[in-house]
Amino acid sequence: MALLCLLLSLLSFPAAAVTFKIATAAPDGTSWMEAFRKGADEIKQRTAGRVEFRFYPGGVMGNDKSVLRKIRIGQLHGGAITGGGLAEIYPDAQIYSLPFIFNSLAEVDYVRTRMDPLLMQGLEKQGFVGFGISEGGFAYLMSNQPVEKLDDLKPLKVWVPEGDVISYTAFQSVGIHPVSLPLTDVLTGLQTGLIDTVAASAVGAIALQWHTRVKYLTDTPLIYIYGTLVVSAKAFNQLQPPDQAVVREVFGKVLAQLNVQSREDEVRAREVLQQQGIGFVPLKQGDGWHDVVDETTRRLTEKQVFSAGMLGVLQKHINDYRAGAGK
Repeated sequence: MALLCLLLSLLSFPAAAVTFKIATAAPDGTSWMEAFRKGADEIKQRTAGRVEFRFYPGGVMGNDKSVLRKIRIGQLHGGAITGGGLAEIYPDAQIYSLPFIFNSLAEVDYVRTRMDPLLMQGLEKQGFVGFGISEGGFAYLMSNQPVEKLDDLKPLKVWVPEGDVISYTAFQSVGIHPVSLPLTDVLTGLQTGLIDTVAASAVGAIALQWHTRVKYLTDTPLIYIYGTLVVSAKAFNQLQPPDQAVVREVFGKVLAQLNVQSREDEVRAREVLQQQGIGFVPLKQGDGWHDVVDETTRRLTEKQVFSAGMLGVLQKHINDYRAGAGK
C-alpha cells in the first residue's frame, strides 16, 4: 500500500518547468523583442508555467556563430538567427540572401509561400526546430558617398557580416574586398573609418544608430533580410506534445505578425531617414549590377555553399512569378 501511494504521488507531482535560454541580436525595446516577450508570456500562461523563455537581447551572447556554438554545448537552447547565420545549421536556409534576387516584396511573398516549409523541414533534419521565417526588410547600400554605379563602390570600405559567405562572395565577384566584422563592431567601424559603407534596412540602420554615420542610401533593394527563431530539437523534445504544439502555434503567430509589423516599420523608417537628411540616390540600370547575381551564383554553386537543387527551386518560382503566375 505504501508503494502504491508513493507511485500515485509521483504521478500527480507537477512536471518541472523547462526554461529555454534564447539569444538574439535584436536590441531590447524593439518590436522583435516586445513580440517575443509577449509570446513567451502567452506560452507560460497556456502551459501553466511548464514552459518559460529567458531572452538575452542586444547581441550579448555574440554573433550567430557564437550563439549556435553555445546552443550545441548546452549553454543556450536557441536563438533568433539571421538567414546567413542559418547556413551554419543548414546551408540551403540562406538561399533567399542572394543579391538582387528579388525585385519586390510581392515576389518575396510568392516565393516564400512555396519555399518556407522546405527550409523549416531542412532545419529540423539538422536538429533544430524553427517556427517560421520573419523578414527584416530589404537591405540597401548606405555610405558617405553616393553610390549609383559599380565604379562608385570600388574605392569604398564595405562592411559584410562576419561569416556571411554570400555577401562576401558577391562583393569579391566585382573586385571589391569587403571588411568582415561582427554586428556589434559596425558602429565603431563607421566612427573610426575602418568601414564607410554598410548594407542595412532602414529600421536596422536606425535601431543600431548606423544612420548617424552615413549620408546616402542607394534606393534599390540589395539583399533580402530575414531570420527565424530556432531551438535545439534536443531541448524542444523535452516538452510534452501538447506543450510543443503551444510553442509552435504561439511563436509561429509571433513571426507572422512580425512580418506585417516589419513592413509597416520600414515605411516609417525610410521617412525618418529622409527627414534627417539622408540622400536617396537611384541606381543606374544597365551598369552590370545584375551581372553580380550570375557571377555570385556561379561561384557559390561551385563552392557548394547551397545545393543546386534548392537554387533551381528558387529560380523556378521567381520565373513563374515574373511570367505572370503571381499577378
